[in-house]
Amino acid sequence: MEKKCNLRCFLWFAVMSLLVASPSMGAIKDAESTSHGTDASQYQIVETYKFTGYELIQINLPVLSHYSYLLVSDGKTLVVDPGRDVQFYADLIKEKQLSVSGIFLTHSHADFVAGHMELVELFNCPVYQSGKSGAKYKIEPISDGVTLQIGKAIVGFIDTPGHVLDGTSATVGPTKDSPESVLTGDFLFVGGVGRPDLVVGTTSSALAGMLFDAWAEKVSKLPDTVKVFPAHGAGSLCGAHLKDQPFSTIGEERTSNPTLQHKNRSEFITAVLSELQEPPQYFGHNAAMNRDGPPLVNWQEPVSKVAPNAGLTDASRYYVVDLRDGKAFAAGHIPNSVNIGLRGRFETWTGIMVPWGSNMVVCGTADELKEAAHRLHRIGYTTKALGFEDWTRAGMQLPTNKLISPKELYAQMQANNSPVIVDVRLPNEWMGLRIGTVLNLPLNRLSELSSKLDVSQPVVAVCNSAYRSSMAIGILERRGFKNATSLEGGSEAWIEAGLPVYGAEKGVSAATSAQIRKMIPLPERICARELKRLMMDLPGTFQIVDIRSAEMFADYSLPGSQNVDIVELATNPSFHVGTTPLIIVDRDGSYAMALGGILSQKTERPIKVLYEGLESYWIGSDFESMSLPGTTPQIRTAPPAVGPSPAAPSGTQPITRKKSAGC
Repeated sequence: MEKKCNLRCFLWFAVMSLLVASPSMGAIKDAESTSHGTDASQYQIVETYKFTGYELIQINLPVLSHYSYLLVSDGKTLVVDPGRDVQFYADLIKEKQLSVSGIFLTHSHADFVAGHMELVELFNCPVYQSGKSGAKYKIEPISDGVTLQIGKAIVGFIDTPGHVLDGTSATVGPTKDSPESVLTGDFLFVGGVGRPDLVVGTTSSALAGMLFDAWAEKVSKLPDTVKVFPAHGAGSLCGAHLKDQPFSTIGEERTSNPTLQHKNRSEFITAVLSELQEPPQYFGHNAAMNRDGPPLVNWQEPVSKVAPNAGLTDASRYYVVDLRDGKAFAAGHIPNSVNIGLRGRFETWTGIMVPWGSNMVVCGTADELKEAAHRLHRIGYTTKALGFEDWTRAGMQLPTNKLISPKELYAQMQANNSPVIVDVRLPNEWMGLRIGTVLNLPLNRLSELSSKLDVSQPVVAVCNSAYRSSMAIGILERRGFKNATSLEGGSEAWIEAGLPVYGAEKGVSAATSAQIRKMIPLPERICARELKRLMMDLPGTFQIVDIRSAEMFADYSLPGSQNVDIVELATNPSFHVGTTPLIIVDRDGSYAMALGGILSQKTERPIKVLYEGLESYWIGSDFESMSLPGTTPQIRTAPPAVGPSPAAPSGTQPITRKKSAGC
């Protein structure tokens, strides 16, 4: 009884996790919705992975979707792709009493300023980096085939250009010829590859071709079991299709990474180029800073303050960023300021919206000002600060915006004098789901594209969570709009209010849409007769896993099936890769169907479930007699349906089963 309860609990929690985590189910989410917590702006240890003679500590900075690593062996460590604010690494190194053997940069990063110069200052260690990087600081140049020993671990460097020219991956293992993991930087992600459009002077198609060659001729030759550890996860703008999982395997990427399914070089290049979105304007500046060697930061230096003055409202002279949440911004803000909330992807959106070199001033509480200045150093920005209370105490102007509720906006949309509704999400988001006939002006181009609109007409900005639409209010006001506001709570609140949404089809009710989005895609069901035909006619073209207890499996099982614990099947990536169907069987099909639904969310491998389980298989077997609990044994005299085996002997003699088949 306890085991059944544990099994049910596991399946319930797994299903609930999918409903919450999957972007295709439940309330729609964007990158900001999933990074609003305070902890998202702090470095976090994801996991410590143990290998032969070494450990790999994976560190995540959620607001930048940035993975960095400590490779540890015999008290030595190699720091991989660190962020600029290095105190977290320094504290961890001290706590574990490690000596720093060096820093490995997979490439000159564009989406954040790296911490290599900060760590060199602290630990006087070498920087290992491609000789093609053009670095203007001292490095230990590495190239294809060069190895480095860190304790018992052997690091083998692989030249993997394509995202950038100096891209370098590194295998790690007990010997050069027995790799167990590979650090891929921005060359290969879980579910995607690096974008090839960031190098000035080299065409994107040429770099995409390098990506293809590096994969086909080098990285794809690694064993399927090698674990892949990239520099970014879901939410990063350095690639497309990135999955929200911290690592993968070569085998899983080979079979499920959509870009890598293009075996033809020209098709691969076309696929990569077709997925590109406009890169943030700060990317090029960060890459240059990293090549030059970022200047050291005095992290304890207080941010420079400015006094309240009317000149701050001049958008041609200042770019004022309000750090508070959207509701506080709407209740009153500095004229022409833009709301980029700290509780979101503050660094990335600042780098997208605030032109490099702007005379920037952040506005908020004392704690918010301190945090913002620290985080802006991560992307190479410096700022002055203004306390919002100082502005209000000085009696300065405070424009307000009345946020509009979903039901209020819906009512206005039915009238002839409805406001112009501007969806500021990306075009693919807008096409996938929208609240009606609305204009799509993506936020990163809103300042330019808003010239199509009449500045005197009321405008309501819309996004998923209201993070971006609150930002849009300030952008529109800087362009002269007098009556701009935002949909309170965004499309998520619209759906919760039960209002209609539109997508690929014509209008669908919000209730129906939400229900559809919450459904778990079910695996294909296979009946007993189909499974028998497969076993007879196409042996070796599928894998059968039996999730019953070991005792039941020993009592009765299908020929060639494998007994696998339900948690192992759900979490072990080795079962999630491949192109051959995975067929799950249990007693009556109930747990198998639930688990099949979970796996269908995790893998593109074909998942099948034996309909009604082994009970149906047993009852439908023409050659077997059965003795299910509470029944009278029945004798069947037909020949075996699955060929000779200890469980199903051949011949036409009657067979009497005394066991219950674990059913």
